[in-house]
Amino acid sequence: MAIRHRLIQATPQAVWDVLADGDAYVQWVVGPSKVTPRDGRWPQVGATIAYEVRLGPLLLDNESVVRRCVEGSVLELEAKAGRLGTARIAVELRPWGEQCLVIVDEHPLRGPGGLLHNVGVEALIQVRHRAMLARLAKLCESRAGDRCRPDPPDTVGAVHHRRGSGRA
Repeated sequence: MAIRHRLIQATPQAVWDVLADGDAYVQWVVGPSKVTPRDGRWPQVGATIAYEVRLGPLLLDNESVVRRCVEGSVLELEAKAGRLGTARIAVELRPWGEQCLVIVDEHPLRGPGGLLHNVGVEALIQVRHRAMLARLAKLCESRAGDRCRPDPPDTVGAVHHRRGSGRA
């Protein structure tokens, strides 16, 4: 069972906002491309998104289904990897002061992927989780930073005002 955690410099709500954005899935999960909503409304239970995963010359059509959702704190997915079977991926958010501790737990659920699961596969999943959590942190911290920045001054209005107050 691959479990990894990361402290993200954003509030749990900011992290949840990213997890709840189905369009952002491809930005933080390692592997998928071309995410397409399929069923339901993300991240409600039963909602499905389809995506492609490229493994060398192979292009695999996969999907993730929301199996459990506790708004603001838990998102559990069943990632379907075709003939390899499925995996359970649980993402838990814990408040840590004003920051968020994110815990990811992944393990095979159905199909031959469970039979192939070994120490080597576990190590690869850990590397993928490290990259995934780094992407999630970057995205969440960037979005949180954008919300904290003041709006830029209205330079167009200021220029217009100066022009309008000039003498002829």
